[in-house]
Amino acid sequence: MTTTTRTSKPPTWDEPTSLATMLDYVRATAIAKCEGLSAEDARRPLLPDSPLMTPCGLIGHLRWVEAFWLEVVFLGGEDRMPWSPEDPDREMRLAQDVPLEKLVAEYEAQGARSREILSAHDLDETARSTVKVLKDGRQPALRWIVLHLIEETARHNGHLDIIRELTDGAKGM
Repeated sequence: MTTTTRTSKPPTWDEPTSLATMLDYVRATAIAKCEGLSAEDARRPLLPDSPLMTPCGLIGHLRWVEAFWLEVVFLGGEDRMPWSPEDPDREMRLAQDVPLEKLVAEYEAQGARSREILSAHDLDETARSTVKVLKDGRQPALRWIVLHLIEETARHNGHLDIIRELTDGAKGM
């Protein structure tokens, strides 16, 4: 049984509020899919070719991806992300050694920072970073970044659905 409160209905129907509400919703869904898991199940790899695809690995990944896109790419902040070209999945590897409760708290804290960033900027603002993230070399607008984060989180919620069902049969959280 989940205790996370979620809603996909924004309090107002303007675009910034709608996008922020949907990002909050998919973020809360990821957290809800982890509720009630034991420490062992949160780290247990169930997919033979994807040993880092665990609830801990996915929540750690989502936290760092959100920080990267909003704090590094959009705001132009220092790149302090744990991954590197030599170890592109390091954030997922490191998360295997962190309690799920701590990873969720870090993800929730990142969500609070993300909400502050979104509320302080216009969706048409262009990313400030010199890091080229789009193949054509252009820098994305905040609108595209938020849509990308919603897509990324929703896609990984599908992975969490499968992992959770394989773990204990829980569905539709």
